[in-house]
Amino acid sequence: METTELIKKVRKIEIKTRGITRQMFSGEYHSAFKGRGMAFSEVREYHIGDDIRSIEWNVTARYASPFVKVFEEERELTVVLLVDVSASLGFGTEIQYKKDLVTELCAVLAFSAIQNNDKIGVILFSDEVEKYIPPKKGKHHTLRIIRELLEFKPKAKKTNLNNALAFLTNVLKKRSIVFILSDFLTNDYDSAIKIASKKHDTIAVQIYDKAEENLPKVGIIRMNDTETGKQVWIDTSSNSVRDTYKDWWDSNQKFLNVILNKNKIDLIKIRTDESYIAPLKNFFKKRESKR
Repeated sequence: METTELIKKVRKIEIKTRGITRQMFSGEYHSAFKGRGMAFSEVREYHIGDDIRSIEWNVTARYASPFVKVFEEERELTVVLLVDVSASLGFGTEIQYKKDLVTELCAVLAFSAIQNNDKIGVILFSDEVEKYIPPKKGKHHTLRIIRELLEFKPKAKKTNLNNALAFLTNVLKKRSIVFILSDFLTNDYDSAIKIASKKHDTIAVQIYDKAEENLPKVGIIRMNDTETGKQVWIDTSSNSVRDTYKDWWDSNQKFLNVILNKNKIDLIKIRTDESYIAPLKNFFKKRESKR
């Protein structure tokens, strides 16, 4: 991608996603995620109704008048985006490819984080960890993440979420908020996601296309597995073919739901031809109600 074209694409995504973040998600994001605890802020004079357990006795004795300690929530958090860049994310039949939707979602989450003075980092993975961008603050860092997502060319095509989760667990020593952005067309992650979810606040974001959910009835077509390169001709007008495919899809979804429920991981499902605003707002509101 030419530098001028890349800059234009980064700017376009920045304008769109920063606007959405500012208008719709900044408050919800802040409310959805707890800080690391309460930190001492200041000492002030005692007011009627204050908890006597918060009295600062040294200052009270010095001034012969009651003073209390004031605490504030420590807001600084670390957010990490675990992003699937395998070949299957290059699929899409409607408005956009899955990988384009992932880029927008990453931008929204990144801008939400930096507006709340949180750190944001990224791990790009296929069947190996392709790139790690350590968590930092600031607009320039977020723009770097967007540039990487737009122009990154993965070395591998397949998916191994297990390896990515193991890397995440090893590299992040402090408890963080982790968003896994993937189509989850793999089933190798049950043990690794269990470990990661115990250490971090983990959220799954499944990106999918409507043609993956239900095979369209369009006659004989050539199907290409982008991760293996295997090609096969199938008759989509056959009920048995479509039923077999639907069984496979439902089985994959059942596996995903069972694993996530067992480990108390929230799931956000977003389709390529639908707006991501409602699913994200619903997620943030759901998280806020749990606090």
